Amino acid sequence: MAITAQMVKELREKTGAGMMDCKKALQEVDGDMEKAIDLLREKGIAKAAKKGDRIAAEGLTSVKVNGNEAVILEVNSETDFVAKNEGFQALVQELADHLLAKKPASVEEALSQVMDNGATVEAHINAAVAKIGEKLTLRRFTVKTKTDSDAFGAYLHMGGRISVLSVLEGTTDEEAAKDVSMHIAALNPKYVSRDEVSADEVERERQVLTQQALNEGKPENIVAKMVEGRLGKYFEDVCVNDQAFVKNPDQKVRQFVESKGGKIRDFVRYEVGEGIEKREDNFAEEVMSQVKK
Repeated sequence: MAITAQMVKELREKTGAGMMDCKKALQEVDGDMEKAIDLLREKGIAKAAKKGDRIAAEGLTSVKVNGNEAVILEVNSETDFVAKNEGFQALVQELADHLLAKKPASVEEALSQVMDNGATVEAHINAAVAKIGEKLTLRRFTVKTKTDSDAFGAYLHMGGRISVLSVLEGTTDEEAAKDVSMHIAALNPKYVSRDEVSADEVERERQVLTQQALNEGKPENIVAKMVEGRLGKYFEDVCVNDQAFVKNPDQKVRQFVESKGGKIRDFVRYEVGEGIEKREDNFAEEVMSQVKK
C-alpha cells in the first residue's frame, strides 16, 4: 500500500512521533493506522493515542437542564468568529430547547421535526446560515433523564469549547455533580469504570505493554507482573472512577462521589470539532488567487 504524506501527518498528530518514524511504521504495517500507533508505542516512540482529540471545526457545545431531563449538543460553524456571534449562540439555545422538548432519536430525525415557529429544524438552521453567512450544522446531541433522587452535573469550559453532562445516582448534590463534570472536562476519561472497558481493548493494551517491556530489555519472568501494574495505570487514564480527583488529588473520583452518597451513572463529554478534519487553507495561495481574478 502506498504511504501518503497525509497518512504520515495524521500518525504524527496522533502520536507525536517523528516523520521518518511514522513513515517507517506505516510501511511496516502496510498502512494500518491503528497497528502503526501500537508499533510506535511498543518502541517507546509514542504515547497512548487518544482518539478524537483533534480540534478542527469551530462552533459551540452546550448543556441545558430542565428538571429531570437534560441535553448536551454541539453545533458547528466555519470560524471561531461566528461562534461568538449572538445570533449563533441564540440558535444553539433554540436547538437545545427543541431537542429537550421533542427528544428525537437522531440528528436526521431532529432535522425533519417542526419547531414552534412552524419551520423544520433544518429550515431554521438554513435561515440562520442565510443571516450569518457561514455553513452551520447540528453535529450531535445526547438527551439524558434522571429521577428526583439523582443529580445532573452540567459544566461548560472556555465558553462552550468543552461541555460535560454527568449523571450521579443516589445523591441530589448538584454542586458535587458539577465538580465531577469539571474533572471530566479536564482529564477526558473514556469510561466510568473498568467493567465498561471491553475485553478486546484490555487485551490489545496488554499486548502493547508486553512488547514495550520486552523491548526495554526486561526479563521475561517479570514482564507479566510489570504489565499488570502498567494496566492499572492505563485504567487510571481512561476510567473516571480510578482517576485522582482534580480538586483533591489524594482522593479518587469514586471516593469523592461515594462521600456524597452517590455513584456516577454515566457522562457525556463534547469538545468542539473533535475528530473532524479541518480544511487547511494556504493563505499565500488564497491571496494569489484573488490577485489573478
